[in-house]
Parts: sequence; C-alpha cells; structure tokens
Amino acid sequence: MTNSVILLTFLAVLLYAIGTVGYLIYVVRPLTTVHRAATIFLLLGFAVHSIELFLTVSQTGLMPVSTLQQTFSLFSWAIVGSYLLFQLRFSIMILGSFVSPLAVIFLLIGSALPTHIVASGKLLKSFWLTLHISAMFVGNAIFALAFCGGIMYLLQEHQIKKKRFGLLYRRLPSLQLLDSLNHVCVTLGFPLITIGLISGFVYAGAVWRSYWNWDPKEILSVITWLIYAVLLHERLAVGWRGRRAAIMAIVGFSAILITFVGANLGLKSHHSFLVD
Repeated sequence: MTNSVILLTFLAVLLYAIGTVGYLIYVVRPLTTVHRAATIFLLLGFAVHSIELFLTVSQTGLMPVSTLQQTFSLFSWAIVGSYLLFQLRFSIMILGSFVSPLAVIFLLIGSALPTHIVASGKLLKSFWLTLHISAMFVGNAIFALAFCGGIMYLLQEHQIKKKRFGLLYRRLPSLQLLDSLNHVCVTLGFPLITIGLISGFVYAGAVWRSYWNWDPKEILSVITWLIYAVLLHERLAVGWRGRRAAIMAIVGFSAILITFVGANLGLKSHHSFLVD
C-alpha cells in the first residue's frame, strides 16, 4: 500500500467518523444545519474514499479485493454510495444515523486487518469475477439499508404499540415510508445478488473446473439468497408488509454478515480470499 493510499484511507475514516457524529447529534438536536453538515462530511469522505479506491485499482490493475483490508473498505464504500443515492429518493433524514456508523465500522475493521496480498492477481483478472464482485457488493450494500430500515421500523412500531411517543418517535419516519424503503431495497438488491451468484458460478467453473465446490461461502451465499427470495416472494405473492418484512430484512443482512466476515476471516474457503 502506497503512502498516498494510506493517507487517503485515514482521511476517509476521519471524514466518515465526523459525519457519523453529526448524524448522531441530529438524533438529539434535529437541526437541518446539523444534518446538512453531517451529509457534507459524509460526501467528502465518499469522494476521498473513491479516489483511494481508484488509485488502488490504477496501481494494481485489479479489483480492490486482493487484500482483506481492501475487501472491507470496498464494502464500506458501497454502503455509503448506496445510502447517498437512496437519500435522493426517500429523504429519510435519520437514516444516516443508522447507516454511517455501519460504514465506519467496516472501514475501521478493514484498517486493522493485514495488508499483505492474499489473492492471486491472475485469479482476479476475469470479466465474470468483476461482474460477480460488483453485483454482490452493491446488492449487499442495498440490503444494509434494508437492515437499517428494518431496525427503524421495529423501533417505531414498538413505540406506537406502547404509546411511548418519545424523542425517537418524532425523529423516525412513518411505518409506511420505512416499509417502502424495505420494498425498494429488496426489489433492487435481489436481482443484483442473483447476477452476482450466477457470475460467481460461471467464474468457479472456469477456474476450478466445477460450478459448485461445496465451498462454505458458496453454501452460505445460497442460504442468504434463499432468505431474500422468500422475502421477495412473500411480499409480491402473499402480500407481506411491515413487521414480517422488516424482521426478514434483519435476518437476511445478519446472514450476509456471517457470510462476508466468516468466509473472509474464519472459514477455510476459496473466498478467504480467492487463494488457490
């Protein structure tokens, strides 16, 4: 890792952290200026983070997943980018208070991980792998938003049922808006992870001469896909709304975390990380 990349990574962490503090202050002091300042810091952090990833790609000629640090950094970047785009559609001001800490945590975890290269450069030069990584990271980042929306839904519903209309009740949006967020996230995220899985199988067939290798991450990824397939089916065919959909979004992202963190750090797998 070059000094410029290290410096940009540190700056991105700092800007994200300041933005996160601003969003948390907004929960207590719902001032538009506080929220605007937090968003500006998050935007600046995203811009710096984007430059850092661009430099990494331009220096190595590879997708930024050849080290564990890059992998966690890319996921953090995808979460922030997805959040900023979704804000244009939903404008849920408190959403940043839930999403930005998640992005900071992933970036900090990544910063603490080893920087030595664990993936073969030859293995990373593939159209199918590029498609696989791009679709999976963006899809999972969108599901991170559904996860945050699910938590907010359960919190708001609890307050309404208990008739405890406290500070958080006034900050959280309506249950209908949170359910719409869940619906859009699942509708967009599911096709992406489906493309990600299919392209991953094609890539595996080209590299390991088998589309299915009983790799732990393959199994966990299919389980995760099934969870979201059930959620999408139940929403469209059965009419699931509200609490059930929110709980399934939380369960689904928990499966993503187990798959992502477990396969990268704890399990012996082709994905830990693509070491042949």
